[in-house]
Amino acid sequence: MRNPLPFRDTLSILASVAFAAVLAVELSASEKPDIVLYIADDHGRNDSSVYDPSGDAITPSMAKLASEGLTFNNAFVASPACGPSRSALMSACWPANNGAEHNHEPPRPETQTMVKRMQEAGYEVACFGKVHHSKWINWLGADFASPDRKNLERDVNAYLQMRKSSKPLLLIVGDTRTHAPWHPHDTYDEVDVTIPRRWVDTPDARRLWANYLGEVTDVDTTVGNIDRMARDHFKTDDFLFIYTSDHGHAWPFGKWNLYDWGVQVAFHARWPGKITANTRTDAMISWIDIFPTFLDLAGEKEPDGIDGKSFAKVLRGETDQHRDFIFTAHSGDRKMNIYPIRAVRDSRFKYIRNIHPDAWHTTHTDMERRPTHGSFFSEWEQAAKTQGHAKDVIDRFHRRPAVEFYDVVKDPAETNNLAGRREYADAVKKMAKKLDDWMNETGDTVRMEHLPYPLSEPYPGPRD
Repeated sequence: MRNPLPFRDTLSILASVAFAAVLAVELSASEKPDIVLYIADDHGRNDSSVYDPSGDAITPSMAKLASEGLTFNNAFVASPACGPSRSALMSACWPANNGAEHNHEPPRPETQTMVKRMQEAGYEVACFGKVHHSKWINWLGADFASPDRKNLERDVNAYLQMRKSSKPLLLIVGDTRTHAPWHPHDTYDEVDVTIPRRWVDTPDARRLWANYLGEVTDVDTTVGNIDRMARDHFKTDDFLFIYTSDHGHAWPFGKWNLYDWGVQVAFHARWPGKITANTRTDAMISWIDIFPTFLDLAGEKEPDGIDGKSFAKVLRGETDQHRDFIFTAHSGDRKMNIYPIRAVRDSRFKYIRNIHPDAWHTTHTDMERRPTHGSFFSEWEQAAKTQGHAKDVIDRFHRRPAVEFYDVVKDPAETNNLAGRREYADAVKKMAKKLDDWMNETGDTVRMEHLPYPLSEPYPGPRD
């Protein structure tokens, strides 16, 4: 829990405004904060020295951000796949409400309003790298959008060097790392890395885990460099800098899954003088809350017809509470991943509903087994023929029960399913109703693009 932050400096308000009710304060251009939003791709929350100090990941820039600002322990995305997650960010709407329920499925263009609303609030908006999915960034209408995803530092620096506008700036930087493929790195020795118990410790898993961690550290370096560029450009550190990721890593039980490994993300916010340094909050926030928070900080009202809500009071230290429940949804990712899941989580319990428990759970990892990503899965299958732990991992990956229920406080790894325990029956029922109500409210019909792969038929992926 964090210490409360003193109220922000008094804003310049028209002297005639004296209503008993609390009104939105209109800010002048000079009072609207400059904002840098840095989004990594597929970076697991705990693959950071901030969230796992004893882990392997080397992330000094993220640690510096945390020491200078506020770290969210409970930040979540709306969906654990790139397209739906980013469409939710840009709309402040749940996937069923913005139309992007499946990965690679475009949202309804009229829902993607974050950039336009920030421009209406007086901002210049510049986007670099993978901000939206595919070519949907063209719908956002940014003042500047770089088509290059490989030279973030060069392009951001060039833009800031030539920028002349006096408008407040919303700079969105989308890093394609740590998305697979994971290329060889020499930062980590595969002999020394630690393979999580949830997986199977094999040579190929170690090689690829070391490569993935190398990507994490590369991202961390760029975070620090972009931050320095922004400080030089603004000639001050008086701006809001946020680091986060669009969902968890593309390892088993992470991306494409609704376990916390897939939907809980790193989230650091720094704003000297406005956000207390070196603090943490347990407030639960969702990515759909980012857009209305930016508007709130700019002195603008939240738009009608969105699902998100501002957590500006959490940033300012006025509260340590935000959402009582976090909802997440995954529908599918083309023919590699046809396994719809829905979940609801509060501060203690997670309820997961696997819509088709009679089908194989598959992802790109096990279906493609690329040497730069999922080739370790073949080693795991071989190990499962003789090792009990490996067999349990493979079975748990492929076969899911209709309902999973976890005490995420006592069991943060979500390995002990309590759904069948009598003493939790009332809690399971309560959370099931909460999920039903949310699905009804959002019109979520679990629309499918493809038929699932039934367990009654052979496993559809490759085998040795």
